[in-house]
Amino acid sequence: MIAEIRKDTEQRMRKSLDALRADLGKVRTGRAHTGLLDHVMVDYYGSPTLVTQVANVTLVDARTIGVQAYEKNMIGKIERAIRDADLGLNPATNGELIRVPMPMLTEERRRDMIKLVKSEGEDAKIAVRNIRRDANSSLKDLLKKKEISEDDERRVQDDIQKLTDRFVAEIDQALAAKEIDLMAV
Repeated sequence: MIAEIRKDTEQRMRKSLDALRADLGKVRTGRAHTGLLDHVMVDYYGSPTLVTQVANVTLVDARTIGVQAYEKNMIGKIERAIRDADLGLNPATNGELIRVPMPMLTEERRRDMIKLVKSEGEDAKIAVRNIRRDANSSLKDLLKKKEISEDDERRVQDDIQKLTDRFVAEIDQALAAKEIDLMAV
């Protein structure tokens, strides 16, 4: 029972950290990366479909994303979907290739992005602390039912606190790396 609580707690904390890293990957820096278009939806014969399913998304250079539609009649729809996705991108069609240049970020915009990143990080830390609270309450329930001893409860609580500290430190590292990435010109 104790091992299950410890394992479940670690898995849930890992998922929170992975979700933060995925969210940080969506935050735009001055450089191009294909993950930026992962969630853009395009109208494909009446049903909303991800751009990555109707086109090949590649990097043309460090500051340009190239989108090659699988079908010629989708080029205009893909271009419109990217423009309407509220990412601040302005795609341009060049024959069969849609080029999406990444605009330079202003200093003010970089500061706003850092605030956003720190907010995401704080949300992840809160999630980790909530997971710790849930695990500790599960331990207290087991103690009330006399399924574990007080010594076992204390030992496992210390283990869970160490897990929490480790994941909070990893969140801080991810935030620091993203902040450096955002401030690089």
